Amino acid sequence: MDFQFWYTLILLILTTYFLVKEIFETELTLLSFLFLLILGKVINVKEAFVGFSNEGMLTIGFLFIVAAGLSNSGLMGRLQNFLFGKSNHSGYRKKLMRILFPVTTVSAFINNTPVVALLIPTLKSWTERSNLSPSKFFIPLSYAAILGGMCTLIGTSTNLIIYGLMEESGIKGMEMFEISKIGVPVAISGLLFIVFVASRFLPDRKEALIKLEENTREFVVALKVTPEYKGIGKTIEEAGLRHLAGLFLFQIERNGEIIAPARPDEVIRVGDRLFFTGLPKTILELQKTPGLKLIEDAALDLKQYDSSQIRPFEVVVSNSSPLIGQNVRESNFRQKYDAVIIAIHRNGERIKKKIGDIVLKSGDTLLLLAHKSFLKKYYHSRDFLLVSESVKVPSKPLKNQIIAVGTIALMVTMFVLHLMPIVVAAGLSVMILLLTRTISLEEAREAVDFRVLVIIATAFGIAAGIKNSGVAQFFAHFIILGGSTFGIIGVLAGVFLVASSYTNIITNNAAAALVFPIVLAVTTEMQVDPRPFILTLAIAVSSSFATPISYQTNIMVYGPGGYRFKDFLRVGLPMQLFIMTISVALIYFYYF
Repeated sequence: MDFQFWYTLILLILTTYFLVKEIFETELTLLSFLFLLILGKVINVKEAFVGFSNEGMLTIGFLFIVAAGLSNSGLMGRLQNFLFGKSNHSGYRKKLMRILFPVTTVSAFINNTPVVALLIPTLKSWTERSNLSPSKFFIPLSYAAILGGMCTLIGTSTNLIIYGLMEESGIKGMEMFEISKIGVPVAISGLLFIVFVASRFLPDRKEALIKLEENTREFVVALKVTPEYKGIGKTIEEAGLRHLAGLFLFQIERNGEIIAPARPDEVIRVGDRLFFTGLPKTILELQKTPGLKLIEDAALDLKQYDSSQIRPFEVVVSNSSPLIGQNVRESNFRQKYDAVIIAIHRNGERIKKKIGDIVLKSGDTLLLLAHKSFLKKYYHSRDFLLVSESVKVPSKPLKNQIIAVGTIALMVTMFVLHLMPIVVAAGLSVMILLLTRTISLEEAREAVDFRVLVIIATAFGIAAGIKNSGVAQFFAHFIILGGSTFGIIGVLAGVFLVASSYTNIITNNAAAALVFPIVLAVTTEMQVDPRPFILTLAIAVSSSFATPISYQTNIMVYGPGGYRFKDFLRVGLPMQLFIMTISVALIYFYYF
């Protein structure tokens, strides 16, 4: 054991400490580790920066844009009713299964982070309206997305990092569905474990949400029922308008008659005007429902607008505004401001009129859809006291939604049939999305998480340093020594335990880089095929269940679910052990 060994081992211990304590940003810590390895002559400059041109890293960059093309299309919004259902009478486990299985399926093919990001506000509103505890749903949502990432090569960035590390080490990279024979059974077993076992350990907390409910600023919107609406002739309950996510149907106007409150057994008829109160995001999604019409002669297609050009804004009517005292129809708002009023908020008052009939007052907040230039054009206008962008609701014309889905299908097909490498297939998909304007250049730039790319690029140099210094062989020896009593199964379990322990205290991408050379050292010393051990690593570093800091989706649900750190330990540790048992058993069955 020479200088390079002790130098690298000390650096590895210090890096792990800094990552766990989050003293610096992850990418800064790993870059520092990389440069110190160069200074210690553990790796040369070429080895250090090989990751910045690696196929796996470039593929992940392209896949960020492909995933954004799908999530920005608004297609996920169309799936929300399917996910949450139209009835609140089904049991808790049935609700869980209805939400989790589709989330896992979608997460197998697009980055799971935007999937969870899109569902958090809707799931939160749905639990509030349905008087359900959000803490019973948010951890399962994150776990389902993580399980989906295990099912395919492109399901999670860690699989692509391992793919790149394999290619760099002279090992043929994973096929698109090679990990599926392990990942799919693991995902299904994991979902059933969440629904029937882990859900018992989830806390039941509602207090934080009650406070949020009291302080929520809601808008009122009126929508007309047209013959195209599928709920005609059905009751409010049957049409699924009773338990909407973040919305409440409080009144119906029919032939000049007001029906209030709107009872669940009230039958919906053509020409009815339905009055809803809700949050800006949910109102924007509601008005896209086929058959519910906001404005009869609007030049803007409110069902299929392009959210890269048309944005939601909230404006407050000023004391000197010429709009004061006029109703919306007489004000010619659409022509004057080139904007459509979607809903109006007035200091907590529930306005029981159609938008066109509402007489505007000073202080009214208007929810608008307008061209993205609206903010610059009217920010200093006397007409409005305040102009700000509202919460963005992804939306594209139907043709772009079809292109987004078709592009992903084409990318997967080209790679599976070996027509082109994954990086070329992903790059070609990005070009199709850009040329068809399914995603704009601005949206593409926003989609790429350069922080993640830096972490991935540094991973290759760090892996080389751990291997060159002998640290990988040192840890490999102990894994073999500890697991050899139980044969191959024991060693597989040892690899899983080391990798999953790392992934729960630092990022999964960093864990993949640090443990990969150790896995290669294990297989070299044992003189066995490295492939099953690498697949074990891939599943293990994706098993980020035991802590909220282990994966970004866990961090995302931590606040909305009202969780504490120990909640993840209580639910995640049994989940971790269960996934390890299933994974090791399957890998042993298929490969030994």
